[in-house]
Amino acid sequence: MINFPNDETGQVLAEMQQAGIDLTTEHAVVFFHLFEKKEQAQAMVTFINEAHNGVSVSLHEDETPNVWDVDCTITMVPSYEAIIEKEKELEKIATTYSGYNDGWGIEA
Repeated sequence: MINFPNDETGQVLAEMQQAGIDLTTEHAVVFFHLFEKKEQAQAMVTFINEAHNGVSVSLHEDETPNVWDVDCTITMVPSYEAIIEKEKELEKIATTYSGYNDGWGIEA
């Protein structure tokens, strides 16, 4: 049993661990970002595709009207530190294009 910090990321990881997900092996981890304009979302997708190997990116309309989702999928071991680091790195990119971070998850 791994103990996680008492924050949102730690809580999600603890729940995954309790659900029986092996967090010591690689998983497809998806980081979610939201944008108000498709052009801004597309700019992030273009940047990721050009600058970040190993990141799969998808752009789609959100369920909320006039909101666009950019999902960045990275195959990685979902350690607390790795999740926090990637989330910060991708959030910095999203912010550059007027978007923001909307959490993360593991493809089941």
